[in-house]
Amino acid sequence: MNQSFYIGAVGAQQQLYHLNVHGDNIANVNTYGFKADRSYFTALMYQNHRGALDGQYTELPMGVGARMLMTGTDHGQAGPADTGRLLDYYIEGEGFFGLVDLATGDVTFTRNGAFMMSQLQRPTGEVDENGEPIMETIYALGDDTGRFVLSEEGGLIPITDPKEELPIGIFDFANYDGMARLDDTRFLPVDKNGNLWYGDGKLVQGCVERSNADLADELTKVIEAQRAYGAALKMVITSDEIESTINNLRN
Repeated sequence: MNQSFYIGAVGAQQQLYHLNVHGDNIANVNTYGFKADRSYFTALMYQNHRGALDGQYTELPMGVGARMLMTGTDHGQAGPADTGRLLDYYIEGEGFFGLVDLATGDVTFTRNGAFMMSQLQRPTGEVDENGEPIMETIYALGDDTGRFVLSEEGGLIPITDPKEELPIGIFDFANYDGMARLDDTRFLPVDKNGNLWYGDGKLVQGCVERSNADLADELTKVIEAQRAYGAALKMVITSDEIESTINNLRN
């Protein structure tokens, strides 16, 4: 009887996690370059297994029900949104834009090409009469988080004429499985993604990539998770009623 309590409780808890995943997808339906997450479930063990602890064999307790094993990111390409902004770019095909944080040197990757002109102070290589380095102000292509876009050679991209197509780098990996999501649109590669290489995607100016979260599909998944959550709670309630009836019969 206790198993039914645990199955219902675990099921309700995991469906809440499921709802959180799709709730986040729905919140980012209109976020440029957003890649939706998907939930993957697995059954828990249904029989005890032999284990080893301090040299003595012990019984590892079985699990009950199912749990959310992991979430994976759907890197499928979404269509372009025409913004008409000269500094917006869309990658037609595979690949990512590279972003560098000059304060830390960290490089991350994104499909969100909504860029802007960012101001940067850098030394000219000369010094003033006090021996202090002379700084100059330049404008380079960056995003709205203070990071700068990498060029094809891996450097910054100075902007002299926004109307010209800029030499923005497109970078790619052997596979995208397991890339760490840092925020809504930025990713950090891990070892299994393979080496970095130049992507073969094509730059399209004046457009950005839409979110690949489909609202109809996400709402369907939310309803599915809500129904599963309700069924799990009914199992807990029914188990409690049966347990109460049995206890009353004993009395």
